Amino acid sequence: MTAALTGQAPTAQKTTAQQNSLHHVVIVGGGFAGLYAAKSLGKAPVRVTLIDKRNFHLFQPLLYQVATGGLSAGDISSPLRSVLSRQKNVKVLMGEVVDIDPDAQKVTLKRNEVINYDSLILATGSSHHYFGNDHWANIAPGMKTIEDALEVRRRIFLAFEAAEKETDPARRQALLTFLVVGAGPTGVELAGALAELAYETIKDDFTNIDPQETKIILLEGMDRVLPPYPTDLSAAAKVSLEKLGVEVRTQSLVTNIDGDTVSIKHDGEVADMQACTVLWAAGIKASPLGRTIAEKTGAETDRIGRVMVASDLSVPNYPNLYIGGDLAHFAHQDDDGKPLPGTAAVAMDMGSYLAKTIKAKLAKKPVSAFKYKSKGSMAVIGRNEAVADLNFMKLSGFPAWFIWIFVHIYFLIEFDNKLLVLLQWAWNYFTYQRGARLITGDDSIPALSEAVMNEMETEIVTVDGGKKEMVKA
Repeated sequence: MTAALTGQAPTAQKTTAQQNSLHHVVIVGGGFAGLYAAKSLGKAPVRVTLIDKRNFHLFQPLLYQVATGGLSAGDISSPLRSVLSRQKNVKVLMGEVVDIDPDAQKVTLKRNEVINYDSLILATGSSHHYFGNDHWANIAPGMKTIEDALEVRRRIFLAFEAAEKETDPARRQALLTFLVVGAGPTGVELAGALAELAYETIKDDFTNIDPQETKIILLEGMDRVLPPYPTDLSAAAKVSLEKLGVEVRTQSLVTNIDGDTVSIKHDGEVADMQACTVLWAAGIKASPLGRTIAEKTGAETDRIGRVMVASDLSVPNYPNLYIGGDLAHFAHQDDDGKPLPGTAAVAMDMGSYLAKTIKAKLAKKPVSAFKYKSKGSMAVIGRNEAVADLNFMKLSGFPAWFIWIFVHIYFLIEFDNKLLVLLQWAWNYFTYQRGARLITGDDSIPALSEAVMNEMETEIVTVDGGKKEMVKA
């Protein structure tokens, strides 16, 4: 049948055939590792399919600002199709990969769609780690997704609204107590943002309560905040936090959360405190795909579910199956076998490296091992307050804060995001205002709901003239 009869131009037929014959790279996950890999493969002689269960890339380092009303969700999110629209060899699919067959070289999506691949990059990130206490998740949310940040924002501002109406002083103080668990960069930044919110932004917004009475407590199991940082920067961060009004408690572990009662162990003793808002920043665990990979390939995983990869980020015995970002346990760089941290900078470099590796293999050129060159680390505490370890120098205070702003603006994906965030930060800086202080969803406070349920489960009955406590089944 001729091309004229089929209605399809010969050139189009040829182009489609050529495209289908190209090496097919499937990337699962549109985070830093997946997106940087896709962007770096833009001009390569391959066809790329990027799969993510969300249709946008999320700039996770700024999630805490969404949670505290400083930025809107759209300010730190970029539609994947828009970001990759100029790369004609890249196709974006919205879907969730639930299974992998590394021998048949195919992935299965949630609705049973099957996609074949020649090379596969898995970069599905991580989630919260409650160290065997997953039942705490409802009361102590973490922040890994936009939905998480909006839920945290809902609880923070709802706590102030509930305190405004509360007549019981003890319950009001519990509503005004915010407990941040984990003093890594996320916990430190969140605690600092909460302090600025309570003590500056909304200090004059209420009639019946004084937000200055808010208690913000930062808990850390180690002996200092920001444990991976140099000791002098940790000390500087602690001073900055306390200057903002944050109460820092180190060598303190949460042992139980029951409604609005939190049990904390310090120096071998356990004490209870009342807090209606508990925010979790104490640990991460790899996405469930790590376990699937281990089952299908025999690869080893570490205690948080990351896949132990070879020096080229491939899964042992599967040279065309690669792991990137938080899902990868890469321990080939450090002599003591310590894996690289799950940071955005590491994930970006992994994504770019994987693209170069695939291109080199297709060109039958030698492939060098992945090597991450640290560009330093930094954490912001509040207005004009941050710490930065730049390898060649260590900074704190305003210089570190200024560098932190520049770096985060630079690495935002799209120009409109850069501009919007810069303008919003400038407005916040000069006015002390946070324009995204919205409460969405219902008006329930999980800690209070659970506390009320616990009270309802206990009935006091009188037996032989004495009182006996009886718990209902």
